[in-house]
Amino acid sequence: MKVRKAIIPAAGLGTRVLPASKSVPKEMLNIVDKPAIQYIVEEAAASGIEDILIITNRGKGAIEDHFDHSFELETQLAKNPAKAALYESVKKCSEIANIYFIRQKETKGLAHAILAGKSFVGNEPCAVLYGDDVIINYENPVTAQMCRLYEKYGKGIVGVKAVPEELIPLYCTLDVSPVEGEERLMNCYKIIEKPKPEQIMSPYSILGRVILPPEAFGMIEEGINNTPADKEFLLTDIFTDLGKNGNLFAYDFDGKRYDMGNKLGIMKANCEIALSHPEIGAAFGEYLKELVKTF
Repeated sequence: MKVRKAIIPAAGLGTRVLPASKSVPKEMLNIVDKPAIQYIVEEAAASGIEDILIITNRGKGAIEDHFDHSFELETQLAKNPAKAALYESVKKCSEIANIYFIRQKETKGLAHAILAGKSFVGNEPCAVLYGDDVIINYENPVTAQMCRLYEKYGKGIVGVKAVPEELIPLYCTLDVSPVEGEERLMNCYKIIEKPKPEQIMSPYSILGRVILPPEAFGMIEEGINNTPADKEFLLTDIFTDLGKNGNLFAYDFDGKRYDMGNKLGIMKANCEIALSHPEIGAAFGEYLKELVKTF
């Protein structure tokens, strides 16, 4: 079955980047001249995704405004031939894909946010692109890489990268084995969220991209309903259940990932993407060369 729909959870509070995220959604923090979430939406659209649902919450109306038409601004830009490129870039924001929004009424974690998209997805597979993770591969978008694998095998897929051992307890660890004949693809049997050092099974952690099979939403709903109200049901529990039944892959994706929920990640994204920007790349590179001489 073709993957036609995507969910972008963007309901987090952004506490790691306060005070910047106090009144501006962290997903709207810029990477050079576009908000981070636009890179994620563009990746989904470039991967053949037709419909995108963004999960927000209170105080994140700026995300909806960004992907809507701004008639006054567009009208003014359209009147000035010298600003034709700016006009097209602004107009493009509302034409990337079919974009829908729903609010997560309570902040109860990733699984709860994704479940808000159950009726949107229906009985189809769904790509999930985490709102904190910008992953750059313009020629071969990571979501497209994973969609092709889902369409070939029909199994759930988690996008992973090897991370330094000292950082694994901040993420998760996976029990994996290579899939014969497939580069970068692994069978995944078990996942432990935020493991203790003695629980680490491999250097791989899930970083920002997953493909959920149709049955996942029923599993999430059942898990949340059976979890005490004072505890969070973890999405990784669903992945482990899929893995036990031989229905989960881990894929070491080809792309550069930036953690936009992290101050250092934001700075790395801005510096590295600025270096390849057609307008400022060369000048910024020269500036950095001179800057590092002063340290």
